[in-house]
Amino acid sequence: MCSTEFSFSFLQSLRPSTDDIICRSIKIHPRSPAVYQFRPKKQEFGTLTRMTVGEKNPNKTNKTILLVGETGAGKSTLINALFNYSMGVKWEDEVWFQIVEEEENNHAGSQTLDVIVYEIFGFEDKTLPYSLTVIDTPGYGDTRGTEHDDIIYQRLLDLFQSEDGVHEVNVVGLVMKATDNRPSDRLMYVFDAMMSLFGKDVEKNIITLITNSNGIAPKNAFKALKAAKFKCARNEKDQPIHFLFDNQQKEDRTEEDVSVFEMREFSDFLERSAPQNVKKTQKVLTERIRLTASIQNLKERIELAELKQTEIRQSQEALKKYKEKIKKNENFTVEVDEPYKVKEDIDAGMRVCFYKAATCCTVCKENCHYPGCTMAWYPEHCEVMKDGHCTVCTNKCPVSAHVKEKRKYVTKTRKVQRTLEEMKKKYEKNKSESDQKSTLLEDLNKEMNQLTAEKSQFLDESYQHVVRLEQIALKADSASTFVHLDFLIEKIDEKGDTEKVQKLEEMRSRVDEGTRGALQYKFGKQFKK
Repeated sequence: MCSTEFSFSFLQSLRPSTDDIICRSIKIHPRSPAVYQFRPKKQEFGTLTRMTVGEKNPNKTNKTILLVGETGAGKSTLINALFNYSMGVKWEDEVWFQIVEEEENNHAGSQTLDVIVYEIFGFEDKTLPYSLTVIDTPGYGDTRGTEHDDIIYQRLLDLFQSEDGVHEVNVVGLVMKATDNRPSDRLMYVFDAMMSLFGKDVEKNIITLITNSNGIAPKNAFKALKAAKFKCARNEKDQPIHFLFDNQQKEDRTEEDVSVFEMREFSDFLERSAPQNVKKTQKVLTERIRLTASIQNLKERIELAELKQTEIRQSQEALKKYKEKIKKNENFTVEVDEPYKVKEDIDAGMRVCFYKAATCCTVCKENCHYPGCTMAWYPEHCEVMKDGHCTVCTNKCPVSAHVKEKRKYVTKTRKVQRTLEEMKKKYEKNKSESDQKSTLLEDLNKEMNQLTAEKSQFLDESYQHVVRLEQIALKADSASTFVHLDFLIEKIDEKGDTEKVQKLEEMRSRVDEGTRGALQYKFGKQFKK
């Protein structure tokens, strides 16, 4: 016998299958309406968490909602409202359930820290003709910094790739407050970050869920969305398709709130919404992760190549300086700056819900992905791996040549003294048979040209990630892409590839107010055309 007391009228309305709801709830507030915290069944699948109410009926339709938005926008409250509406909780029942523990009751003092899947089964045909799967994501722009927001890319990818994960969505809901009345840099960043998550095919499934609303048309929110050129489904008036919620369902009430009507409208819309496969979005997320890893690795490789070129120039200058001594076969010593690599410990370990370490190639001696995939404990699980090989390191080595550990490669330089004979040995060791008669100066020139060619190849690999994003991403020219463009344009321009430079500059010229605000918020710098 459960000791929890509920409104008699609500108890009468419950079906026998919902007795578990009563027994697994704890009263957390005695006022009217009484508020109860429900403890759903918790299941770990892969590295993610699923919270389930009831038992799934495979013969019943299920609708999937993915919620994203700024920290504090009201995603948790909205999920609780959907839970209560699904069960048939009415205003006059004077009772309210929470499936998500909201911040004021969460003594850990934090919002959602990871992607969590909520499943609500067993109430089909009570108020909704379908069951619900709701995906809650961490809020953008919280006190942990924008670096933490980058984890959302990886966690959603983990969810979409998992065999037991989510492979299609009916609705992607941008949750924002009606009080978001001006297009601040922070808000532009949230919009930009959200759009950068998805493939082009998801645009018609994206809607806006306005919280803290009094039922009046959210004109200010529309202005912010327009300023950001936010891509989403639109109605016949060319307005973003939106629904209003007041987020006061569990407060003391004197009349039925506006959310009940909007919840009906939203549920009708959801019933009409066709599911959208997330395969293209999965590709977008993968390309973004690989682009970031590729650029990071590229910068390190170019740094090493340029240091090697400096060493070669020092050697060339020495050969010219001691030309006469060389003719006389006299020995001499020169000082050069020799680059070398060492492994150093990184600040890593368990961070909230993920494992932070570097995926490194032991053959190329390179950092292929750092910071690495949030939940990839082994190199074979890292997103930079494809078909058993790395997509990032110089030689595209097999997975077996990689390690994931709390150490990464760091390039340093040291002063070394070399004799003529030592220089010859260094640059002649890789000579082919046909090059045996070449001079040391010719060997140095050849090495310099080879390094230049390698830099060109590295740049082209990163450029191709940008091209693929433009083909499939809802917003290819997001802040997360723009931050790499200046570097790519500068380096590709140095090698004289005008066609690629023009393509990147065209993308750069398309920057809008939303992306400018996002760049300012995330990277703290103004965008200059």
